[in-house]
Amino acid sequence: MQSTARVLVYSDNANTREQVRLATGRRPATDVPRVEFVECATQAAVLKELDSGGIDVCVLDGEAVPSGGMGVCRQIKDEVFHAPPVLLLMGRPQDAWLATWSRADAAVTLPVEPVEFADALAGLLRRRLSVDA
Repeated sequence: MQSTARVLVYSDNANTREQVRLATGRRPATDVPRVEFVECATQAAVLKELDSGGIDVCVLDGEAVPSGGMGVCRQIKDEVFHAPPVLLLMGRPQDAWLATWSRADAAVTLPVEPVEFADALAGLLRRRLSVDA
């Protein structure tokens, strides 16, 4: 198992990014590596980080402005070779169809519920790390 997983967190809201960090802790589950966060507040920063490589999972805020995480997710899936899995944060459960449209790998609702979020993130990390192994 690799020692650290890099998780990109995109939101224009610092409180949302903090919710993600707090819900994850050092690691979202005992069978996945510790998490190192890469925080981005703009779409341009997300694309720059992904171009640099080394991101294991993206957590995107569907409620971010001006570029929502759903559109950013779809762009990543269309444009980034071997795009990392994406966990989408949605404002309401009724937006699940938009998460499907964006091709997100998993979705949870805001505000972040720690157990649900950690389970979803751990699942994506397991999948990503088993593919890379």
